[in-house]
Amino acid sequence: MCLAIPGKVLEIQAQQEMRAARVQFGGIVRQVSLAFVPEAKVGDYVMVHVGFAISVVDALEAERTYRALSEMELLAGELPPSAAEN
Repeated sequence: MCLAIPGKVLEIQAQQEMRAARVQFGGIVRQVSLAFVPEAKVGDYVMVHVGFAISVVDALEAERTYRALSEMELLAGELPPSAAEN
């Protein structure tokens, strides 16, 4: 199952003609495309699906979603074990 997982934008970079970001999910950081959310900025929370940020959400919604996915044990298949435990 593929999920959109909330993460926090730590840093934004330009990669060729596209914007990308380092996004933190629990205890891990991944490179994510910002092509679909040009309004995203450092400190924002974004919902990420298959390496693409698909929407910007507020911190409360991100926390609530992350907690729900964790409680349903759905993060284990999407994130490495150390990140899914957070």
